[in-house]
Amino acid sequence: MVKTLRIAFLFCLLLMLGGFNANAEVDTETPIEPAQEVDILSKMGDRYYIEFEGLFKFYLPRIIISDGLHFYSSTKSAMNSGVFQDQFYFENPQAFEAGVSGPVSYTLVHTDDGRPVMLDMSISKHVVWFWLSGLLTLLIFGRLANKYKSGIGRETAPRGAGMNFAEVMIVYLRDEVVKSNIGEEKYLKFAPYLLSCFFIILFMNLFGLMPWGQTPTADISVTAALAITTFFMVNLNGTKDYWKHVFAMPGVPKLMLIIMIPVEILGLFTKPFALAIRLFANMLAGKMLILSMLGMIFIFMGMYGTGVGLGSGIIWVSFTLFIYALKVFAAFLQAFIFTMFSALFIGMALEDHSHDHHHEEEPDGLQPATHL
Repeated sequence: MVKTLRIAFLFCLLLMLGGFNANAEVDTETPIEPAQEVDILSKMGDRYYIEFEGLFKFYLPRIIISDGLHFYSSTKSAMNSGVFQDQFYFENPQAFEAGVSGPVSYTLVHTDDGRPVMLDMSISKHVVWFWLSGLLTLLIFGRLANKYKSGIGRETAPRGAGMNFAEVMIVYLRDEVVKSNIGEEKYLKFAPYLLSCFFIILFMNLFGLMPWGQTPTADISVTAALAITTFFMVNLNGTKDYWKHVFAMPGVPKLMLIIMIPVEILGLFTKPFALAIRLFANMLAGKMLILSMLGMIFIFMGMYGTGVGLGSGIIWVSFTLFIYALKVFAAFLQAFIFTMFSALFIGMALEDHSHDHHHEEEPDGLQPATHL
């Protein structure tokens, strides 16, 4: 929960430019025996280092708030300080006595009594890619904004394929997503947030298709932070009519309100929950499918020999390429769906039902008088 709230706070502050990730998933870095199966989920989990397989591993800083503020350049530096120890060694002292001293679980506890740290604000690899997505969005669209300020695209036609492509996407999202769901009068207030959501989520989705890249949106904490941000955007801007429909729905008998009010309150939370789960599940499933397909090569090698395994690689690699193409489409689609539903929820909170109530109060069958 701390991890999710921290990312949500920094997303609101910098529109996805910054964030800290607490309590990253456990990464077991123990040597894998040849006969041992590789856990796909552990490969996709969050870690406190960025690994360029076959080249090098870049360790990320650890920021611990527990009996004061502690900052270390890496997990191993935190362990060498004597203040903290990897939880694995505290639970398995024989491993430490055997001479193994590198981080294993990457979960730090106090060396003296094994107490968990109060708050882990360490930077993890998903946070780094999270930052890169925000930075890339600022660089690209900051440069485009400067071009528009200079008159290019306003007084003249857009120049370059990149500017034309960006304008097509921005105009489409503005007209078909933001304006159509929020309305002509109020859409300008929310257009920057919704457009930023779309492009940052898109970049995070596409990063997972790069060599050594990661997909932050395959982390439930990231998608939950996005959904929580939309939740606050919706409810902090809700009109009196919006809240009236939550706590005192017009036309509903008072006894029914006992049932309807809890249902409506629950609905306030199910919307962002659905946003978070939809984006997370789709992006995680794509990564799992790609790794599973490639893993079939090694499974066939173990079952039928090296020749059969390498020969079957033609089939599995072909399937993987097809899935990659689907993931490119899914990257755009999921960013669009998140943005569209966010705009829809905001529009519902801003909608004024007073005009509808006026017509509901008119007697049935009566039409406004007309003069011939």
